Amino acid sequence: MKIQEAIVVEGRYDKGVVAQAVDTVILETSGFGIFKDGERLALLRRLASTRGLIVLTDPDGAGFVIRSYLKGAIPKDRVKHAYVPDVYGKERRKRTPGKEGKLGVEGMSPETVRQAILRAGATVLDGGGAVPARPAGNLTPADLFALGLSGGPDAAQRRAALLRRLELPEHMSAKALLAALNALYTPDELDRLLNG
Repeated sequence: MKIQEAIVVEGRYDKGVVAQAVDTVILETSGFGIFKDGERLALLRRLASTRGLIVLTDPDGAGFVIRSYLKGAIPKDRVKHAYVPDVYGKERRKRTPGKEGKLGVEGMSPETVRQAILRAGATVLDGGGAVPARPAGNLTPADLFALGLSGGPDAAQRRAALLRRLELPEHMSAKALLAALNALYTPDELDRLLNG
């Protein structure tokens, strides 16, 4: 499947899995190396301005630190966020599980990665023409509050349960959840998901 946006991942093993899932430009942050690499960041910004950029990091704390850094460094209208589910275990090449015991992007199947990229709103190229984008959701922070997912008693527990149900990473804040819901689901899907 060929997509328009470039994808940024943490490391070379992640890049290998993504290359099996989609056909596009794939770059690495070299983990936290991106924090000191102005040239690489400039390249990511340039790719974001010309093609669009999809950020696909591991669902652990380190992945969210890198994602947050890129979110602040690249214009919001040029970046999309793909999330792989929290799956506990260890990658085959490693002797022990990671600090949080979760599989990273490299531990996911190419199909799981492909679905995460599609849910993020990737532009699929088919014979030179783009597949029309799905309409985005229109939830607001007030909607999350009204649904009991932020700012109220037990909001964190409700949000954690929803994140598990949607197979989204547990580290997502209410703001990140709002962005993910609006990016991943149409208004009708959101209504069925949250009220069904």
